[in-house]
Amino acid sequence: MSSFFPRVRLNEAVGSNGRVIGGPFGSDLTADDYVSSGIPVIRVTNQVGKTVAGEFVYVTEDKAKKLSANIARPGDIVVVQRGSTYGKVSKIPERADYAEYVVCQSQMAISVDESAISREYLFQALLSSFFNRHVEASVIQTGQPHINLGILRDAKIPIPPLPEQRRIAEILRTWDEAIEKLEALLAAKDRRRKGILQQILGNGVDFPSDWKATALSAITTRVGRTNDGGDHPVMTISAKSGFLMQSEKFARDMAGSSVDKYTLLHQGEFAYNKGNSKTAPYGCIFALDRPTAVIPFVYFCFRLNDGHDHRFFEQMFKAGILNHQLSKVINSGVRNDGLLNLYADDFFSCVVPVPPRDEQERISRAITALNDDIALTDNEIAALQRQKRGLMQKLLTGKWRVKLEDVTAVPG
Repeated sequence: MSSFFPRVRLNEAVGSNGRVIGGPFGSDLTADDYVSSGIPVIRVTNQVGKTVAGEFVYVTEDKAKKLSANIARPGDIVVVQRGSTYGKVSKIPERADYAEYVVCQSQMAISVDESAISREYLFQALLSSFFNRHVEASVIQTGQPHINLGILRDAKIPIPPLPEQRRIAEILRTWDEAIEKLEALLAAKDRRRKGILQQILGNGVDFPSDWKATALSAITTRVGRTNDGGDHPVMTISAKSGFLMQSEKFARDMAGSSVDKYTLLHQGEFAYNKGNSKTAPYGCIFALDRPTAVIPFVYFCFRLNDGHDHRFFEQMFKAGILNHQLSKVINSGVRNDGLLNLYADDFFSCVVPVPPRDEQERISRAITALNDDIALTDNEIAALQRQKRGLMQKLLTGKWRVKLEDVTAVPG
């Protein structure tokens, strides 16, 4: 990223009274040190989005004094050092519930000298793409991917004059507040959807008395056709995203004879991925939304028989209608390959609700409307995030300068 502002190493940018610290050595802080109350310990799970929050573990005040070199305070910035979220940036709220926090071994913390740099400006700079690129270019891949204090301290920060830093931070914070409001609205809409689904589905076992309950095998036909060698996309299923190109998930396509045994799925047919994940501990079911695809043969594939509303069952499966029953028939957890120990006959013996066709259609229309409304808000959030990224590119490089008498960004 080219910059019209001077770029300064983070370790110098924080000022003479600022500091960049790491967590304690492994043996200096273990689970045996945790107590029910005292000084909170910040772990990776406490980096909730851009804020340090959530359920804390604690150490005694005496233990915290021994870890004085690893103490963070309200307003300090916390960066994940290792694991799948290395480089993630969060901030302890200015008005936090505690005066001190212990940083754990998997994190680093930054405190700043406000006479040298604006804390909020630095926070925004560390959320930008240029810091992310620095992290990705420097990450150490041996063992568990990680960065270290040297990498963090070497990050180059564009430094405009202090008054301009504060204005830039105000502008970007305005975008953050707009995004946060939409995220809160999205969460409220999602809770409403879950509440409605809960009313419809109950506990996933006891359905409304006027609904017929029948085995999945009675209303579906298994799909077992193999790849015919045609020009079909090679796809897989993600619990979060549904059907994905295999190259998107694994950065490569399976080629040649390796896909000969894959199942050929047609549009509207369903596939159950019995892979275990945090998002879907009992696997997930999605309907194919394109003409054809070939997918791993370990998936259980099926199509609905005539007389049933496809969208109704698609929504029910997404809502986890089978989870309670699957938890009872899955044998001894997860295999070495990450798949659940589940036989096809046990899966297809799970019972599903079958309301009258007209009621299926009414329910599917209502849920689809809720989903569309949620998707609209999600798209609005994504649009604001794109706008903010573009704005950061201009403001943090000095391509656009801000008028100090207001918070208007103007081209430089």
